[in-house]
Amino acid sequence: MNRIYSFKKIISFVLIFISSMIMLLPFLTAVFNSLKTYAQYTMVPPKWIPEPFKWSNYSEVFQLGDFGQYTMNSLIVTVLSVIGALLSSSMVAFAFARLNFPFKNSLFLVVLGTMMIPPVVTIIPQFIIFKNLGVLDTLVPLWIFEWLAQPFGIFLMRQAFMNIPNDYEEAAKLEGCSPFQIYWRIFLPMCKPALATLAIFTFMAKWNEILAPSIYLTSKENYTLPIGILSLGGQWFGNEQYLVAAALISLIPILIVFLFAEKYFVHGDSSSGIK
Repeated sequence: MNRIYSFKKIISFVLIFISSMIMLLPFLTAVFNSLKTYAQYTMVPPKWIPEPFKWSNYSEVFQLGDFGQYTMNSLIVTVLSVIGALLSSSMVAFAFARLNFPFKNSLFLVVLGTMMIPPVVTIIPQFIIFKNLGVLDTLVPLWIFEWLAQPFGIFLMRQAFMNIPNDYEEAAKLEGCSPFQIYWRIFLPMCKPALATLAIFTFMAKWNEILAPSIYLTSKENYTLPIGILSLGGQWFGNEQYLVAAALISLIPILIVFLFAEKYFVHGDSSSGIK
């Protein structure tokens, strides 16, 4: 029996290792390509490992273009979007989960129904609205909608709030807490896993967004990182290894956010409630 168990365990580890290498191979290829000279980058047959490693490619990315400005623009949009999503979505979700008002369930179904509307359908009306407001070619259209509570965030936070036992709310009411105090001081700290999930999803969506910036932005100094990197393609013609290095640099903030929120991301709501 022990031999069979050990054999199954070895097979499992081998399969996991092979799967991990398959997933990791494209990333390693990109890393090696970012450390090559242009001659090595275009070599046929390709040379996988560069000799020597050209680490200066990463510093030259910042010197040859407005990469720093694009990064700052993306950071502003992403941070404002995450803050807006966490606040607005959690407030609306708390109302749907814990407050009583007419047509609550019907309104929630309407909110969920908006998730089925393709984003491209609303681009023209939104463009007209932003044009009349005079905020085209600014960063405002890229983050303002997150402050208006998006359906996915409302759904995610509502489920988290509904999983919290009623005893917490009743105890808070006996202590004289208002609905906002219950939301802010009791429920919100107990939903850190859901908040971390929403923050990660919002950060990734806004950091990698291409469609909205390409529509609303026309000035080069307002470009966000994705379209900024694409715009540098012509400038870096003959040095495409810089584009690979720039793309890898753009991954660093996402990895940092995920590692920071991982401890909340993997824990359940129940463990937070017990604390």
